[in-house]
Amino acid sequence: MSAGEVYETSLVKPQRHRSTADEVWRRRAGILEIVKQIRPATVRQVFYQASVHGIVEKTEAGYAKVQSDLVWMRRARFVPYDWLADSTRWMRKPRSHNSVCEALEETARLYRKNLWHSSSSYVEIWLEKDALAGVIAPITYQFDVPLMVARGYASLSFLHGAAENISEQGKPAYIYHLGDFDPSGVDAGRKIEATLREMAPDAEIHFERLAVLPWQIEAWNLPGRPTKRTDTRAKAFGDHDSVELDSIPPDALRHLVSDAIGRHLPADELAVLKIAEASERAILADLIGDLADSGTL
Repeated sequence: MSAGEVYETSLVKPQRHRSTADEVWRRRAGILEIVKQIRPATVRQVFYQASVHGIVEKTEAGYAKVQSDLVWMRRARFVPYDWLADSTRWMRKPRSHNSVCEALEETARLYRKNLWHSSSSYVEIWLEKDALAGVIAPITYQFDVPLMVARGYASLSFLHGAAENISEQGKPAYIYHLGDFDPSGVDAGRKIEATLREMAPDAEIHFERLAVLPWQIEAWNLPGRPTKRTDTRAKAFGDHDSVELDSIPPDALRHLVSDAIGRHLPADELAVLKIAEASERAILADLIGDLADSGTL
């Protein structure tokens, strides 16, 4: 082969496949079915499920397709906006009311009974990724359990406040941690546990990693990626592939959390407490109605 032939060959760019209109519609239909089944979910969770089902390739290009399709599908009203969770952006504003009566009515509407007041244990769910908070929050809200978003390695101030709160409970604390199965994710969980024990030395703390675990990777066939060997923590991690928490289907993730909480607050006990909560909320609403009718408000 001559130098000229080599030069000419190097100028030839590989042909990139462009999806036809029919392929795009089929891909979007598949993504829509996934979102329907797992909502609320993050864009990344939808991508993982789409890659597992062969709808898109498990690459950055595949992720870009899912991201772009979901933008189009929401704007075209194929997908409701609240089917996708995003807890990384939020607004700060004090709650305000037009009147005392309106404030009391909202208090009655939002009244929550302390479901753990008589419980012999205290429970917290710790989450590595704030993007997944919207996926898990409906469960922790239902059970009246704190959701602690650590964003990987939690700050010392955040851990100190959490340790003080655990100490104040005066009962055994059960901490359930969810994070990536990779050197930093596993190490972050260990650091959280060690620091909580250090800062709350008199508290009885039970710490359990809830996800991602090796058995989950195998049982659910979770997609992984090669672990970065440049990470100084990789040696202790062994030869395992890394697996993101986002790869667990949202329903499975929510079941993990609800099952863990359910060990300490059984369903029948929760049902009784919820009935009491509804009754007390109705009492508050009636009192406010009586005050309004009497002209007190």
